Amino acid sequence: MIIELNNENFDENISKGLKLVEFYAPWCGYCAKQNAVLEEMKEITTYKVNGDNFPTIIQKYGINSYPTFVIFNDGKAVNKFSGLHTKFELMNILMQFMKK
Repeated sequence: MIIELNNENFDENISKGLKLVEFYAPWCGYCAKQNAVLEEMKEITTYKVNGDNFPTIIQKYGINSYPTFVIFNDGKAVNKFSGLHTKFELMNILMQFMKK
């Protein structure tokens, strides 16, 4: 499942647990390809922020390229990485932050 975040629901959605958030732009070709990968990841909920519509969130997390992912753990950014990634790569990165 993919959930779109905005200024009103961003903090609430990332405040608890491990969250994968993609920062993207609608005009970005790599973001369109990445979206297809995220749609395949039915086992986890992913979150997306449209950088064109919510520049304050983009600035807060220092996003300067698309797609960029930030992993949040209980509301704190614990990892940031950019570029097009496969489902396997994204799952491997998330696994590094799962609580044991």
